[in-house]
Amino acid sequence: MIEVFLIGIATSMLINNILLMQFMGICPFLGVSNRIQSSVGMSAAVLFVLLIATLITYPIYHFVLVRAGISFLDTITFILVIASIVQIVELIIRKFSPSLYRGLGAYLPLITCNCAVLGLVQINIANRNNFFESMTYALGTGLGFGFVMIIFTAMREQLKAADVSKSFKGIPIALISAGIMALAFFGLTGLI
Repeated sequence: MIEVFLIGIATSMLINNILLMQFMGICPFLGVSNRIQSSVGMSAAVLFVLLIATLITYPIYHFVLVRAGISFLDTITFILVIASIVQIVELIIRKFSPSLYRGLGAYLPLITCNCAVLGLVQINIANRNNFFESMTYALGTGLGFGFVMIIFTAMREQLKAADVSKSFKGIPIALISAGIMALAFFGLTGLI
């Protein structure tokens, strides 16, 4: 059981990384990755929202929507649940860490429409994951999101000091770096 858990975490963190392999959650990936503090805060918020969203949407889907024969309403239901969770997270961050709240700015409400969160719960449904597998996948996905965000932020901080031609400064060199990171992560395919 513990092996399945660890393999599930490693696979969703590295092999099926939501940012680099599935290209979900790119807006905060590019928008918040300018400062380590913002990246860590966004990563923690996304991890929390992923876990809570999975914890809430799994029983709603299986015990309410499927049993009522209205499973076609899953996307709308999931969006409402995720939006509610993000509002609660926003209130908590605003109260306990005003500097992080200001650092995240407009990107915190964007978790509501972050396709990584909605994509994760939809992937769990499509793959017919049980509750344990869904929570494992959510944890691994959140950890993988944070892992890539922090690495990418460190790379972007190094790129600020690098001698990059004017036409590549900013987002263009960031996208090229993200592409190289995606290739490196793709190289891990088959190891696990």
